Amino acid sequence: MDETILNASQLEAVTSTEGFVRVIAGAGSGKTRALSHRFAYLVNEFGILPGNILCVTFTNKAANEMRQRIHNLTGDNDTGYINTFHGFCVSVLQEDSFAVQYPKSFLVLDNSDIDDMLRIIYEERGLTLRDMTFANARDMFEMQKLFKKPEYYLDLINLSLDALREKYLNAAGINDVLFYGYLYQQKKCFGLDYNDLIKFTLFIFREHEDIRLKWQKRLEYIMIDEFQDIDGLQYELMEELCGYHKNLFIVGDPDQTIYTWRGANVKYLLDFDRQFKGTRTVMMNENYRSTPEILAACNSLIGKNVNRIKKELVSMQPHGASVLCHHAPNADEEAKWVAEQMSILHESGVPYKDMTVLYRAHYLTRRVEEVFMKAKLPYTIYSGVQFFARMEIKDSLSYLRMIAYKDDLSFRRVVNSPKRNMGRRRMSFLEEQARENNCSLYEALVRSLGDDMLKGTKADKFVKLIERFSATYAGRPVSEVLSAILDESGYEAALRTEGGQERLDNLAELKQSVYEYETTCGEEVTLEHYLSHVALFTNSDAIEPGDKVKMMTVHAAKGLEFPYVFLIGMNEGVFPSRKVRTIEGMEEERRLAFVAMTRAEKRLFLSEAEGRNLDNTPRYPSRFLLDIDKELLEFTRPPQEGLIREARGYIRYAEQRLADAADAEVFPVGTRVSHAILGPGKVIDIDKEHNAYVIKFDMLPTPRTIAFRVKLTMI
Repeated sequence: MDETILNASQLEAVTSTEGFVRVIAGAGSGKTRALSHRFAYLVNEFGILPGNILCVTFTNKAANEMRQRIHNLTGDNDTGYINTFHGFCVSVLQEDSFAVQYPKSFLVLDNSDIDDMLRIIYEERGLTLRDMTFANARDMFEMQKLFKKPEYYLDLINLSLDALREKYLNAAGINDVLFYGYLYQQKKCFGLDYNDLIKFTLFIFREHEDIRLKWQKRLEYIMIDEFQDIDGLQYELMEELCGYHKNLFIVGDPDQTIYTWRGANVKYLLDFDRQFKGTRTVMMNENYRSTPEILAACNSLIGKNVNRIKKELVSMQPHGASVLCHHAPNADEEAKWVAEQMSILHESGVPYKDMTVLYRAHYLTRRVEEVFMKAKLPYTIYSGVQFFARMEIKDSLSYLRMIAYKDDLSFRRVVNSPKRNMGRRRMSFLEEQARENNCSLYEALVRSLGDDMLKGTKADKFVKLIERFSATYAGRPVSEVLSAILDESGYEAALRTEGGQERLDNLAELKQSVYEYETTCGEEVTLEHYLSHVALFTNSDAIEPGDKVKMMTVHAAKGLEFPYVFLIGMNEGVFPSRKVRTIEGMEEERRLAFVAMTRAEKRLFLSEAEGRNLDNTPRYPSRFLLDIDKELLEFTRPPQEGLIREARGYIRYAEQRLADAADAEVFPVGTRVSHAILGPGKVIDIDKEHNAYVIKFDMLPTPRTIAFRVKLTMI
């Protein structure tokens, strides 16, 4: 579509300038065009100063693209406040942070900065990751700041550094020790994390009416993109900002809400007209991205959701190829089919860079990568690392190499993973010993075990581990050796302590790949044989940048579009994820599948395979494939009626469990309840993911997690 031409609904959105305006913009309907043209319309036709317009996007990339479009339309280098919510709050705080005694040169802290602070606190207080993982500590900080400790801002703002340190040193209980230690570290460097940026801005607006009014008057027009992804804090900030001029323009699509796990709430968009009386709603359903065949399947899928604004995307493109669906006997054959289809496309003149593989979870790439490498089919992974280049995979293979070769590269990688107190100082000592004795680092370690330098380490246990496995691996299956070394080294337990479920899934996938190689190779597989084989898959330098297939998760693909899309792993337990526990969660998974499918421009390929999932459940075709009217799909071979019957039976059972969980009476946190066996207790938390309460029973020293389905009575 010509960038300068607007259709009727886009024109209505652009020229609806006053009051509250809600635009429901379907996938590929040109919402970015509408936003940028509306900004230009206000500047060029109304004469509004760019500095009096706020346009909120949800990524910095989108903000940069928006600035460029608006610059091209207005010719003005001043493009006002085009930013993310967090970026806008930085602008407010750089101007008005004096109101909370913070300098303009405050630091914005990311997760790695917070982790660095946590390392200091853990060392000072003698804590370990067994007390609390860094990820859980960060989550706890967020919960404390958002919900449980509103007074913390007064502590951070009003207390002196010494007084805050005293509060930290006198804190009792792991949560308070970490929380006040973190506040102290923040104060020391005048740092603010992402939540602080919005909370501090809201705090200033609510405590200083003059500052709030200044910003309200300045921002004559406010526009917010991707409104379906807005969370509670951002919604509060929006309400504060639009309180004077009351000119608020929002754009979103309820069918693309895929971030509720980050706090997004689709009801803000669905109920916007109830909250803001007199709201004008504009529907943008014309799709300029995808063929009618692709959109028909997408509409059929998303129509099965209940919590949505009913609409259907209408394609503005000519008819194209069918949506092709393939059922493979196993995941390897699925990957081969994808590669074959890509080869056919490439031979017909389609460059590899026009093809994209989308998937629900990173571990699904392993088989596809192996097939692509064997076929010399170039690819690159976005927002992820190639399977055999991932930290936990490289670590695991390095353990196997240590057993067989005791080489320096593998030694450096695993000697301190998990932690064995073999830091930089001791590694420098070993390097010096290796140079003096002209030996490997491992041999230098063996020779130096009695040295004072290695006191307080677990070096002797590491040596015993490697020596024991080196002496016994020859007669054992590689898969058995891998499982044993990951267990006995403590590596897998360390990952579990850190809470890295995706990394654990990747380890499970690696073990499965080793077992499959052993059972399909056709000859006895030695450890050295396997390591030589797998080395072919760890050479990430084999492909130069250029014409490559793109591979990424569905979440990473949000906002992007590709000519040819291969959506793989369309199985129950994979997509939808096995972690879904609620009806609302299942609707979000369906929206995620809808987002994936609407990325395709010219042709969409859907595939799934028989076999077993990581939790050993049988793989059935995804309910999302069965949601699509059969006549809208072309099948490489007719669906097997027996398999479809089994799949529908499994899905009915799974849906009933979701319904039972939804119907269960849920007592709020703080309720006193009685359990038939465990007696009275208090609900201290609700685990929505597992449909369970966390209850501190009077007769037990620690809390217990109790499923909703268990009968409890309120007392």
